[in-house]
Amino acid sequence: MVPAQKDRVILALKRRGHVVGYLGDGINDAPSLHSADVAISVEGGVDVAKAAADMILLEEDLGVLHDGILEGRRTFGNIMKYIMMGTSSNFGNMFSMAGAALFLPFLPMRPVQILLNNFLYDVSEVPIPMDSVDEDFIRRPRRWDMAFIRNFMLVVGPVSSLFDFLTFWVMLHVFRAGEALFQTGWFIESLATQVLVIFVIRTRGNPFRSRPSRLLTLTSLSVVVLAALLPLTPLASPLGFVAPPPRFFLILAAMVAVYLAGVQGVKTWFYRSFTHPDG
Repeated sequence: MVPAQKDRVILALKRRGHVVGYLGDGINDAPSLHSADVAISVEGGVDVAKAAADMILLEEDLGVLHDGILEGRRTFGNIMKYIMMGTSSNFGNMFSMAGAALFLPFLPMRPVQILLNNFLYDVSEVPIPMDSVDEDFIRRPRRWDMAFIRNFMLVVGPVSSLFDFLTFWVMLHVFRAGEALFQTGWFIESLATQVLVIFVIRTRGNPFRSRPSRLLTLTSLSVVVLAALLPLTPLASPLGFVAPPPRFFLILAAMVAVYLAGVQGVKTWFYRSFTHPDG
């Protein structure tokens, strides 16, 4: 191929929606390097080619590119987990907080409790970049799609809010909770559902068939246990917590299990109904 033909091939592939990489080391490769999405040259290439390249291979081994592509797809996959988990949870919490403020004679959660909730939630998310990614996800390239994320947030987010309102009903009508007990109950439920839902959202399929990293599992479970134990420690009083009755934790476990099953069902329906451009 002459340089003009190479350039036409690259531009044709880009018009069809492909992300095109080009590897070249000669003067005649410069136009194609400029046209490609990712321009690659080698250490021994001419200066013109290296100047036009986005990256320069220091080793004569294409396996470096293969490894880099796979690592990039894993990174993108974990970024998507964080975004889809965060947007859907925050969208639901927005309605929960606004709805509770309409009918409660007190704050549904104290400011210090909200800050602690957010801090513990953020701690649980720290291991997400090191999480494993399903082979099905990294098998093909993926693109950023804001509309897909928005639709996921709008579909999955209300499930979180629904279970928050169920918690409100349980605290007010089953436990006849006052301000402190109500805030304690919602703090624990809110954090447990927000943290544990990552095990459902992190995969498009059955969460029991996709193994998360040990660090993510350990951190998430530790945060939930810590949240449940805080009202039983000396820190409870400064934070405005009171010890919930033992029956609360049994009901909480059942609610969290039903919530995760509900999110799994909604997620499965979503992926069947909303076709992502990348499949």
